Amino acid sequence: MQQILIYSDSLSWGIIPDTRRRLDFEQRWPGIVENTLLQMHQSVSVIENCLNGRRTIWQDPFKPGRNGSETLAQVIEMHSPLALVVIMLGSNDFQSTHDNSALLSSQGVATLVNIIKNAAIEPGMPIPEILLVCPPSIKQAKGVIAAKFLGAEKRCVGFSQYLKALASEQGLHFFDANTVTQSSVIDGIHLDVGQHQVFGTAIAQCIHSILKG
Repeated sequence: MQQILIYSDSLSWGIIPDTRRRLDFEQRWPGIVENTLLQMHQSVSVIENCLNGRRTIWQDPFKPGRNGSETLAQVIEMHSPLALVVIMLGSNDFQSTHDNSALLSSQGVATLVNIIKNAAIEPGMPIPEILLVCPPSIKQAKGVIAAKFLGAEKRCVGFSQYLKALASEQGLHFFDANTVTQSSVIDGIHLDVGQHQVFGTAIAQCIHSILKG
């Protein structure tokens, strides 16, 4: 069985836009990926490590533990051997508590990649393949998160291009969620249940190709 680690935030945790509720595993895209790959007769197990509010390398000034770089090496060690690590982070880097550009956020992702490649896994275990996923571009935020993401739709411009360049430079895999879906019309950040289905099905095909080698 091949293990896939998804390291992400609320877009993958499955928060229902403009609520604090969570979609069931079968409804959120990590669950759709696992079920789709199993239906394709690929023996996999999806490990979700998805924390609401997680940044790439920055702290949330109000909630502890949101710096994605702090425990990533231990997460890799904990779940090894891993066939693939999927990183889908960046949206929270553009919260109004930070003055980050798309370039700075992509450099945060690069830091995470370096941590994965140098994690203290046991001898003989493989360094996993890495798939960078660009989340859907942020629209003007609405509802309960509007103030938190004020101006984020401007700060995130170009994020996809920077991540694609990073993947090319470091020999990583890349998938742009914007090619198959967009952010929710309800809050401008997250994914609606139907978007989880579309995105999960599409990225399962991408992962299937990676794991086939």
